[in-house]
Amino acid sequence: MPLPQRRHLAAPIALLAAAAVLTAIPGTQTAAAAPPPEFAPVSVSYGQAKGTTVKGQFLSYNDFHGAIDPPTGSGAVVNAGGTSTPAGGVEYLATYLKRLRAEATAEGRSTITAGAGDLIGATPLVSAAFHDEPTIELMNQVGLQVSSVGNHEFDEGVNELIRIQRGGCHPVDGCQDGDPYRGAKFTYLAANTISKKTRLPILPPIDIRYVNGVPVGFIGMTLEGTPSIVNPAGIKDVTFTDEVVTANRWSTVLKLFGVKAQVLLLHEGGSQASVTPTPGVSDCNGFTGPLVPIVAGLNPEISVVISGHTHRFYSCKLPNSKGADTVVTSAGSNGQLITDIDYTLDRRSGKFTEITAKNVIVENGVPDGNGGWKRDAAGAFLKNPDTVDADAKKVADKYRTAVAPIANRLVGSISTDIVRTATPAGESPLGDVIADAQLAYTQSAGAQIALMNPGGVRADLDADQSSGGEPYGQVTYGEAFTVQPFNNLVVTQTFTGAEIKDVLEQQFVGAFGQTTQRILQVSAGLTYTWSASAAPGSKISNLSLNGTPIDPAANYLVTTNDFLANGGDGFSNLNQGPDGRVTAPGFDVDALVAYLATGPIAPGPANRISVTA
Repeated sequence: MPLPQRRHLAAPIALLAAAAVLTAIPGTQTAAAAPPPEFAPVSVSYGQAKGTTVKGQFLSYNDFHGAIDPPTGSGAVVNAGGTSTPAGGVEYLATYLKRLRAEATAEGRSTITAGAGDLIGATPLVSAAFHDEPTIELMNQVGLQVSSVGNHEFDEGVNELIRIQRGGCHPVDGCQDGDPYRGAKFTYLAANTISKKTRLPILPPIDIRYVNGVPVGFIGMTLEGTPSIVNPAGIKDVTFTDEVVTANRWSTVLKLFGVKAQVLLLHEGGSQASVTPTPGVSDCNGFTGPLVPIVAGLNPEISVVISGHTHRFYSCKLPNSKGADTVVTSAGSNGQLITDIDYTLDRRSGKFTEITAKNVIVENGVPDGNGGWKRDAAGAFLKNPDTVDADAKKVADKYRTAVAPIANRLVGSISTDIVRTATPAGESPLGDVIADAQLAYTQSAGAQIALMNPGGVRADLDADQSSGGEPYGQVTYGEAFTVQPFNNLVVTQTFTGAEIKDVLEQQFVGAFGQTTQRILQVSAGLTYTWSASAAPGSKISNLSLNGTPIDPAANYLVTTNDFLANGGDGFSNLNQGPDGRVTAPGFDVDALVAYLATGPIAPGPANRISVTA
């Protein structure tokens, strides 16, 4: 049965009192290993201190996505400044966090470790098989103290997020690993996720921590656009409010309580400009994105914004509502980077006087002595045992062992790499394959067309990946699950030809309320052209099925996942309601697995969609 909603206090001030966790900063552990590599930091000074000062450190990361194991394939390295460095994996993340804390301790700085959302959701099987409890257990173990929620924290709905925070066995699957699940020791913040019933945040909006007697306030939230990118069924009882309005409201409350040093943990971001060589991990080259206008509207008390969502790395100075500099950071994704923010507080004013931020690569490879990294006979990067944290490895190995029989099961084969890189028209070889798989999976229900959202394709299929020692081209269940980790249902609905055209028109900004361009991946036989210059609602032409023009008045059976069928990604035209839906047995990953079993599967042709100027 559903878990109960969190009880809230009646007024914002009372809620603040309940939400503010006033804790002393715990001691850090030392490590004798060499310090991590240095990168050029961004620094901001806010003038001379009026009294004695306090030094501190924030360590942060974002978009971890349950990356307990180091990323593989093209995601295995951090490409920065023209170099490639193998990075990530929770054992290595733990080691680097300990090293950075030890450095801060040696300099007389206290450390707070913070996150910016998407710690869970869209996770590999080693975490997802246990409803992401392994990731939370490991976040507890590595010393995370506070984090915003991200959109993926809502992948299994609001009630499941509250269970993840508070603990307790899963209401359906129980405690699968045989141990009680005790919840997150860190505090999830959700300032702009508002219960429709109570009109208050579903989780604490803020957290206050003392640094040698000086309070530092954290405000945490996800992007306002979360409803368009998660399954609507799980968030029907909440609303998501504007980032600037929400941040400033809680900033004002913090200020009323004397908290002048404020940090915004925000699951929204931006990106550096694409240049050659790739910008460094602490650069801010041609920075753009939704984060820029958000920061421009923030109260000046918010001096640091730790961001995420875009999976990009940067360390910037952006102007706030008063034109002063705000330090804005992101640590990429998958635990491959840690942002190290050193700061000084003025005891008398309670404000930041100086902030310096840089990103540190969580290296996990063995240097070859020539500026590169050693590889094994299969070409995979060798992992450096000197950078493995034994405590984190012990926890991770427990879940790796438990899931191995499922994850390493061979399910099919591919002829070569199948990638999710899109053509200028927005179609990808892997998107084609997944759409074809879902069509094949539902042909017994009469399906004629299948559509797949590109954001649901989370990784490439690499022919040379060998998760369980399998030969070239063989695909394991774990590898397939990494591509499609959401456990969406596969549903088939009836649409007229005119309605199908409207669905495809809704791929573009300005049509039927769409706010972000998202090109759906299409199954074999469906072809069309879209015009980049045509007005929204009139972009689609030459829409055909198996060479025959789509008849606007005829009925067609169309398969999607239930995320799309419920109106996810802004595709409200796909939401026909539950009546008349035919739901296939199993999940979307089962459709992919069944299709791979007919292999070897070749990459999709990526020629079903064309674009004109």
